[in-house]
Amino acid sequence: MFSFRYIDYTKVKAQLANAITLVNLSFGVIAIILISRDLSHMSLVFIFLAALFDRFDGMTARHFHTESAFGKELDSLSDIISFGIAPAVLIYHTALSEMLWVGIAATIIYIACGAVRLARYNVEEFDGVFRGVPITAAGVVLTALYFAIPYVAAPYLVIAMLILSWAMVSNFKISKV
Repeated sequence: MFSFRYIDYTKVKAQLANAITLVNLSFGVIAIILISRDLSHMSLVFIFLAALFDRFDGMTARHFHTESAFGKELDSLSDIISFGIAPAVLIYHTALSEMLWVGIAATIIYIACGAVRLARYNVEEFDGVFRGVPITAAGVVLTALYFAIPYVAAPYLVIAMLILSWAMVSNFKISKV
């Protein structure tokens, strides 16, 4: 019979932050699948849930003193799915697909800038100050723009995507909250 006496809780604590990160990743993938099934409105919930779990994975790792290079890389890979690809595809699918190449270009630029921002973060020593807007914040803002689609023309959404792209790779400093 299964007994909790045999669980090594130090190993569980060590992997808890990574498990939370994988939930973030899962929610990002679910959002993308929902978008592909023309259920964009439901994908919003999963992108916002991914942001919530993204907030807690780092807090959990710091709380249990289990921060690692592996966890940092896993978090970045999850973030590019949940806050790079999912929001960009959401906006492309719901508002920019009629602008074919312009929409595709804006989507690629946003995702590429998110990847560059994450790569830069992973190779630099973090001193409590972010350089550029974190991809989580940019992804949440881009996702929230979904609500503006009925009121804003597609070219303005392209401009918003390009501004968010620039903000992620810019050099201005933002203190961690």
